Amino acid sequence: MNTIQPVKRKRKWLTFSVVFIIPALILYTLFVMVPTASSIYLSFTSWDGVSPDIRFIGFDNFVEMWHSERVHNALKNTLILSVVLVVIENAVALLLAMLVDQVKWFRNLFRSIFYFPTLLSGIVMGFVWTIILNYNFGVVTQLLDKLHLSFLKVDWLGNPDYALIAIIFATVWKGAGYYMIIYLAGLQGIPPELSEAASIDGANRWQQFRHITFPLLAGAFTVCMMLSMIASLKIFDQIAVMTDGGPGFATETLTYIIYKVGFGELRQGFGTALSLVLFILILIVSLIQIKLLRSREVQL
Repeated sequence: MNTIQPVKRKRKWLTFSVVFIIPALILYTLFVMVPTASSIYLSFTSWDGVSPDIRFIGFDNFVEMWHSERVHNALKNTLILSVVLVVIENAVALLLAMLVDQVKWFRNLFRSIFYFPTLLSGIVMGFVWTIILNYNFGVVTQLLDKLHLSFLKVDWLGNPDYALIAIIFATVWKGAGYYMIIYLAGLQGIPPELSEAASIDGANRWQQFRHITFPLLAGAFTVCMMLSMIASLKIFDQIAVMTDGGPGFATETLTYIIYKVGFGELRQGFGTALSLVLFILILIVSLIQIKLLRSREVQL
C-alpha cells in the first residue's frame, strides 16, 4: 500500500507536466520546427515568395552562391565586422567594467549611463548616428566647422572606405554597455583577498590583472564573446538604417543580402539558401568558440 501511493502520485504529477508542456510544444513545432523544415526545402527551389509555383532546382542556388561576387563580398564584410566587433566590444566593455568597479561614489549612476545605449533599438540607434555623422548637417560636421577644422571632415556614410568603420563605431557604442554588466558581475565575484595577497607579494596592477583577474573572468569572456559573435554575424538594423548596404555594396552583409534578395528581388529560394548557409556558419563558429573558451575557464 505504501509503495502504490508514491507511484500514483508520480503518475499524477507526470500527467500534469504533460498538460503544461503540450501547448508550448505545439507552438514551438508550428513556429520553429515547421518553418525550419520548410526553409530547408525552399533553399532548393526558385520560389519568388509570392507565386504558388514552387519549382525544385536542386543545388542551383548554392552553386550560384559559390560563384557570386556579391555573396563573397557580403561574407567578407560579415567576417570583418564579426572579428572587429568581438575584439573591440569586449575590450571596451571590460575597460568600462573595471572603471565602474573601482568607482566608490555614484557607481550605479555610471553603470546606468554606460548601459543606456543598450536600451535603444537598432533602428533608433541607426537614425541617431546617421544624423550625427551626416556629411552636410551632422553634429560632427558642424562641430568641425565651428572649430575651423573643416579639412578634417569625412563623409563617413557615403565613402566606401569609411562606411564600415562608422557602423562598427556605432555598434560598439550601443553594445558595449550590455557586456559591461556581465564583466562587472564577474569582477564582483572575484574575492578581493586574491588581489590584496598579490599586492603584498609585490605584483603590480598589470600582473594582478594578467594572472588573477583575467583567468577568473574566463566564464564571463565565454558568454560575452559568444553573444557578441552571434550578434555580429546577424547584424542588420544598423546597416539598413545607416547605409542601406552601400555605398555600392561596401557594407552589405549576409543578413542584409538575405533581406535584399528575398524581399527586394523576390528571390525567396536564393535568400533562404543564404540564410541556411548563415545558420551553418553561426553554428560552426559557436561550437569552435565554446571549445576554445571553455578550455581556459577557471573555477574558484
